[in-house]
Amino acid sequence: MKIAFMFPGQGSQYAGMAKEFIENYQESKEVFDVASTVVGYDLAQLCMAGPLEQLNMTENTQPAILAASIAILRPLERRGLTAEAAAGHSLGEFSAITAAGGFELKDAISLVRLRGRYMQEAVPAGTGLMAAILGMERSDVEKTCLEAAKNGIVAPANYNSPGQIVIAGEKQAVEKAMELAKAAGAKRVVPLMVSVPSHCAMMKIAGDRLGKELEKVVLSDLSIPIVNNADAKFLEKASDLRPSLIKQISSPLYWEDSIRNMIARGFDTFIEIGPGKVLSSLVRRIAKDAKVLNVEDGKSMNDTLVAVGI
Repeated sequence: MKIAFMFPGQGSQYAGMAKEFIENYQESKEVFDVASTVVGYDLAQLCMAGPLEQLNMTENTQPAILAASIAILRPLERRGLTAEAAAGHSLGEFSAITAAGGFELKDAISLVRLRGRYMQEAVPAGTGLMAAILGMERSDVEKTCLEAAKNGIVAPANYNSPGQIVIAGEKQAVEKAMELAKAAGAKRVVPLMVSVPSHCAMMKIAGDRLGKELEKVVLSDLSIPIVNNADAKFLEKASDLRPSLIKQISSPLYWEDSIRNMIARGFDTFIEIGPGKVLSSLVRRIAKDAKVLNVEDGKSMNDTLVAVGI
């Protein structure tokens, strides 16, 4: 069994996430003690009880998901669960790097809070849009975006799994791409309820601002490699992490490619750690023979430990 950990990104949050861990495990509570000190309010209370409107604010969501993911990871580590690589979806890449020892927790929390703020500030509200294109080949989605780009910025943002690609950009151009995709035979075209058009050229300013913050933080070589979003490459050296994290804000995420590259290296067991099961669902579409597990509460933790023989 060759295990990879996966960490979710924005959109997986819900009121009540990590609640059982905060209440039952000292090491999980300590994660939130650190995170709450950094953000200046009770992050554990926000995760456990909401309100959802506050939890869904990008600046709050990003540290909340990272803290929840690491808080869920800590009792698993104590029980002896280890992985030989990790990957995270968008924001989740910061969780993966933290899990692999690249960031100190306090620095990771501070960075993702600023990341959320910078992403929000990069694009005026209502001017950007993201949409999921279902049931179209990658090359066809790319052609559709090229055609629609006559109307403004639009490009693939997330290559999530076969037949599921997210596009992002300026509202008018994305709406044109949605119209063209429907006409070209897409099974479904779904606008996403997100506040910023992530992973497209509109986020370049946010990436530049984040880069300045990353220069102030100590990064360490990783104990296990991560597979990065921007290139689907295995990274271990601290010197490779900064450019990767800057690039991924304004570049497409190659999640499908990341999973395929891990499978090519012999990984056969993928464990999603953190709120929700979005990544588990994607991996099942990419690799039907892989063992896919998740940990987000007490039951799923026990089920996963049994499944891996711990």
